[in-house]
Amino acid sequence: MAKVKLVNMMFYGFHGMYEYEREQGQKFYFDVEATTKDDKVVESDDVADTVDSSALYAAAKEACENKRFHLLQALAGHIGDRLINQHPVIAEVKVTIRKQSVPIPGPLDYVQIEVVRKAK
Repeated sequence: MAKVKLVNMMFYGFHGMYEYEREQGQKFYFDVEATTKDDKVVESDDVADTVDSSALYAAAKEACENKRFHLLQALAGHIGDRLINQHPVIAEVKVTIRKQSVPIPGPLDYVQIEVVRKAK
């Protein structure tokens, strides 16, 4: 297997449990890691045997900027499912999302969630 990983992509979105979060929006930070089903790309050197990193970026950007979710886990699952459905070479996708502005009464850098989706 081979992995393609994009780290710390930033998009502005309107996600959160509270209405004001979905109205005002904020920055979200994403990591997306896609694992291929085999090592074919290592020998073939052919982009058809892997997933282009721009497809990972586009899926995260489109979902963050054009959809609204109450829960980051649902957003991450949506991105993972979309990538697996669109790219048959993917065996597994891990989506990590960080949110800095959270309604928690105390100091912290961010809240982070991680969702892993596997191809069937």
